[in-house]
Amino acid sequence: MPERTYFKPRGIPLNLLQEIILNIDEFEALRLADLENFYQEQAAEKMGISRQTFGRIIKSARKKVTAALVQGKALRIEGGTYETAPPQKFVCEHCRYTWELPCGAAKTGICPSCRAITTHSGQKEKDD
Repeated sequence: MPERTYFKPRGIPLNLLQEIILNIDEFEALRLADLENFYQEQAAEKMGISRQTFGRIIKSARKKVTAALVQGKALRIEGGTYETAPPQKFVCEHCRYTWELPCGAAKTGICPSCRAITTHSGQKEKDD
């Protein structure tokens, strides 16, 4: 989920602006393609959708963001069809304390109990 869900041109009161709504799936497509630099096939796989569907989503997202920038409209991020991944579970290798972090937040964790750095995820890893 994005930390900020609303963007608007500076100096223009909100009640004078038209809004464009960017769905969460469009936001995620932009993040994967344009920030993380994944190819469409890789990004589609991460989102659990076909490459063709990803292509349609990213095209719509880019059009909305461009319209907001060029036409000076507000951009609100909300809604759409999406599922969030379950949180990642950690177990401290030193004190055995367990905690959760949002999926993708960290590969390592600092134990909230003893402050040790741990890389042990409570989830089973796949054998290669």
